[in-house]
Amino acid sequence: MTNKENNTRKNLVESTKEGRKSTGEQKLLGAKEYLSGSFSSDSEKAKEFIEKVYSISELVVEMQEELREMVIKAGIKVLEAMLEEDRKRLVGERYKHQESREASRYGYTTGKVVMGGRKVSIRKPRARTAEGEVKLPTYELYSNEDPLERKIMDQILIGVSTRKYENSLEEIPEDMESCSTSRSNVSRRFVRMTQKELEEKLAEPIEEEIVALMIDGIEIAEHTIIVVLGITADGKKKVLGIRYGTTENATVSRELLRELNERGLPVDKKILVTIDGGKGIRKALNEVFGQNAVIQRCQVHKKRNVLEHLPEVKRPWVRRIMNEAYNETNYERSRNMLLSLAHKLEQEYPSATASLLEGLEETLTVIKLGLPLSLRKSFASTNLIESMLSTIRSVQRNVKRWRDGKMIMRWTLIGALEAEKKFRRVKGCKYIYLLINSLANYKEIENVA
Repeated sequence: MTNKENNTRKNLVESTKEGRKSTGEQKLLGAKEYLSGSFSSDSEKAKEFIEKVYSISELVVEMQEELREMVIKAGIKVLEAMLEEDRKRLVGERYKHQESREASRYGYTTGKVVMGGRKVSIRKPRARTAEGEVKLPTYELYSNEDPLERKIMDQILIGVSTRKYENSLEEIPEDMESCSTSRSNVSRRFVRMTQKELEEKLAEPIEEEIVALMIDGIEIAEHTIIVVLGITADGKKKVLGIRYGTTENATVSRELLRELNERGLPVDKKILVTIDGGKGIRKALNEVFGQNAVIQRCQVHKKRNVLEHLPEVKRPWVRRIMNEAYNETNYERSRNMLLSLAHKLEQEYPSATASLLEGLEETLTVIKLGLPLSLRKSFASTNLIESMLSTIRSVQRNVKRWRDGKMIMRWTLIGALEAEKKFRRVKGCKYIYLLINSLANYKEIENVA
């Protein structure tokens, strides 16, 4: 298309916006002439088609705003009529005597109902008895703030700031009064909603059978939050809890685990726990679960830690050997491969050797349990929880100023619950029963190993 044609179309659109009704016929005629001239042939069918298309499109452009306003106002009128019917059922027909009625008319007042993520004003009829004003069922339904709060939550989760919340909503007629869209109002509601969700989540009973835990931390604005993910007996993932603190802090970790126990997580049966290697969480697991915590150290973290002690030229072959060892199906062969690698690195890179040997046995727990490869990959690292942490960071991306730890806790929970909505079962979940059996017989398996 030529520049001239582009400019002509652009001018046509601009003129349409400036004066829809006053110049509608001129615009339509100009559009017809322009497009008719662009056809190489002088076909009557082509002209007829153009006339139909542009007549309809012009009508839509001119009427869409008026149509939206008409629909909104009609909806308000219908709602007000429904309120009148509610009152009529309570007090009867106007100007008619009814001995059995229990309430009487009490005039009108301005009411607020939720519409499109805001509150709008309506004319609300009133009725009362000797004891006081009577509630109208329809008004109670449409003044309920749950839809408003859900809208606020949805908008904020997709990245709309509290300052721009009102602009993100669909327009309403200018003569219609609305409220609850200011920055301060939206912010207060969001804080109240998220604080309530945080309190409910941290007190929620754990009723499912949890066969595995994954524990990791996320750093936000120089603060660290511990997040616990549970895996149920049917392979589902569930956010179990969050706690302000780091996995290096044994006291914080211990309090978190004891809270989970109080909510229903048993500590008297074997459970697989995948951790990042924090010494605090490792100590806390021993104190709370004792020998029932079957520890799997994250293989991804271990590889990363070992490679950081090596020069770039040495990393590829070390990474390859570690991958081969972790993909082995035989525990002894896997262990021997890693010990042999440590021996090769010992003289020249003692710090890498020390990192490799530290917790080596616990990096091979999923192999010792004899799990299938698909299930091993799910539990050999904290990747499952890392995916959730990525969602948390995405949800928090527009927060520019963190006021305190409570705010960080609220946003972390909201991000975790948003990730939970998209959770799928763990890969290899059909073999979960093998994990349950192996945990039940773990003492014998350990003796054989």
